[in-house]
Order: sequence, then structure tokens, then C-alpha cells
Amino acid sequence: MARFEPFAGIRYDTDRVAMVDVTAPPYDVIDAEDRARLAARSPYNVVLVDCPVPTTPAAGPDDDCYLEAGARFASWHHDGILRTDHEPCLYPYRMSFVDADGVPRSTLGALGALELMAPGTGDVLPHEHTTPKARSDRLRLLRATAANLSPVWGLSLAPGLTELVSPEGPPVATWSDDEGVEHALWRMRDPVPIARVSNAVAGAPVVIADGHHRYETSLAYRDERRAGAGGTPGGYDLTLAYVVELTDAQLTVAPIHRLLRGLPDRFDPLDALARWFEVGAAGPPASPALVSRMVDDGALALVLPGGSWLLHPRPDAFGGAADLDSSRLDLALAAFPPHELAFQHGVDHVRRALEDGTADAGVLLRPASVAQIAEVARARDRMPPKTTFFWPKVRTGLVFRTLG
Repeated sequence: MARFEPFAGIRYDTDRVAMVDVTAPPYDVIDAEDRARLAARSPYNVVLVDCPVPTTPAAGPDDDCYLEAGARFASWHHDGILRTDHEPCLYPYRMSFVDADGVPRSTLGALGALELMAPGTGDVLPHEHTTPKARSDRLRLLRATAANLSPVWGLSLAPGLTELVSPEGPPVATWSDDEGVEHALWRMRDPVPIARVSNAVAGAPVVIADGHHRYETSLAYRDERRAGAGGTPGGYDLTLAYVVELTDAQLTVAPIHRLLRGLPDRFDPLDALARWFEVGAAGPPASPALVSRMVDDGALALVLPGGSWLLHPRPDAFGGAADLDSSRLDLALAAFPPHELAFQHGVDHVRRALEDGTADAGVLLRPASVAQIAEVARARDRMPPKTTFFWPKVRTGLVFRTLG
């Protein structure tokens, strides 16, 4: 079972900075324009450490921007912009918002230090297969800062965890972000409730929902540090994690759609998909009404510049494939001619890609359900890459954890 422990967090001094000005979304959903906008808000915005860039346009991959990020992080701490809590804590954290149907929703979990376990060796389980991605960036940043800057998101199968992490008293920080999500952070300092939460998390598997590459990089860093210390244990044996109970009430799961590029000129994707799906015309390209119809009809949707079609899976076409849109589509696309596949979580982005010609076709998927996520987790299996998009995204800059 994986340990989930309190730690003495490093946090922004909210008497000197506003959390809305210094926190940011996770690094892997930020582009260059987003980073510039966030950095302009405050000289202490976390992107200046978490998203290092070369100091000059001509600088190559060996530029020491990671060392600069580490020095900046240390200077913020030295100057009192960041302060270390006096005792080990867990940090309850709630994200609240109103969904597209006008229903108030929230996600509540706790930030703590989660034990690192290599896949297949314990009860920290990958949720999806990952796409190839260079990890040198995150590893170099870990080496330079010796700190967890951004948490991975873990889903706990421990029933009743939400009640155990429910905070008492006023939060240490509250703010609203640009998307209207309200954030609140607390400190849990009493050893008794901390022990209840830690024991609950340690008593059930934890599924990595978001931050697979960060988790894998932390494992690589742990092994590197262990090798240099003769196997001596240390803070690098755990990583910063936001752990939430795996339940419908706590999670909002959106699908990640597919964009296809570089298809041959005379290739008809509709005809090719008809082998796998029963096809029915659905009208204009991607719209909210189409997404609702997909869910009601149990169908995927192919979107082309001239219109859209519902794709009902043929009962006998997929053999033993998992009951997931992403699994079915993976099999169907494997029979296509060579092409480029991109991933996009927003229907509007899919429509724009078709309108501006950056995609030849789009396939809209339905969201995986929490029940499906739990079933895959209990079977110790993984979903295909880019099956789920958990929202809202946990902010970076809530609390940092030093690795010694």
C-alpha cells in the first residue's frame, strides 16, 4: 500500500502576493502565449519557475534556464515571498464551479506526499497508457529545484475519503481564476484527522488521473537520487499529490476528441468507418446539440467540413475491445492509411481546426464515466492514451514540497 503523508509545505505569503496573480494551470496545458500572459501578472508567478525558457532566442537545449529557475525559486524563499509551514500538514483543496447546465459542482481532496511506486509493484496505478513524450524537461527542473512544484492528481478507491478531508475553519487562501473556478486551500495540522486520511489513502489503490509524466519523472529522479545516496531513503521517495475520492460527486470528466491530418486526397473516412460503425447523418458540423445527441444515442460522431455523422458501434465489430469510445476508435483508425493524429478536448477547437484546414476530419467521443474508470482501475488495467480530460485543472503554486 502507498504511504500518503503530511509535509511542511512551502507556500506563497498571501500578505505579499495575491494567489490569483501567482498561480497557474499545469505546465502541460500552457502554451507560449499563456505563459507570457501569466508572467506579466506578477514577477512571482509560478510559471517563471515551473515553465523555464531559454534567456535568449538563440540559446540551445543546454541553456541553463533550469538553473535560473532553481535560483529564482530559492530567492523567492529567501526573500519571504515563499514561507515554509512550521509543522507537517495535509492541505485540503476545493475547486468549485457551475457546469454547462447551470449546476453547482465541486471537487474536494487533499494535497500530501504520495509514495512513489513503479507500475506493477504496488497500489499506485496508472490510469491511461501514455503517449511518447520527452521527460528531460521535468527531470532537469527537479534537479535544479529539488522540489515538487506541481502535484499529480490521484483518485482513491477509499470510500468516505471526501468526508475525512472535509476542512474545518476558514481557508488560508481563496480566489477565482479566469475561467470562473473558485479555489480554496486549507491546512490540516491536527495529527488525529491527518492519520485518518493517511490510513484511508494507504488502505486502497490510488489511480493516477492526471500528471502521468510528472509521476514517471519523479520515479526517475527517485532512482537517480537513491543511486547517488547508496540506496538511502529520503524525501525523493514520495511526490506531491492531490488525492480525491473516486466518486461521481467529486469528478467532472470530459472526453478528448481526435483530429486527423494528412489523409490521402481520395480517401473517404466515412466509408472506412462504416466497416466498424453504423453510420447516420447528424446534420451540421460539431455543435452542443450534436454532443448531447451522441450521449443519448450511444454513438461517436465523425465531423467533416461539410457535415457530421453519428457512428453507432456495430455489435460484432470490436471483439474483446474495452467498452470505451477511445478503445473502439483506436481499432478503427489502425486500418486507416498513414496519417497524423492529434488530440483536442474542446468541440469548438475541433470545429475551428476543420474550418481553417488544419485537420481533415474530427471524431468526437463521449466522456468515460466514473464507473468505467473505477472498473478499469480495479482490474489493474489502463485506458488508451488521451481518453479522459479531468476538469477543472489543479492549480500549480498552491503549495510546494522540498525533496531535500
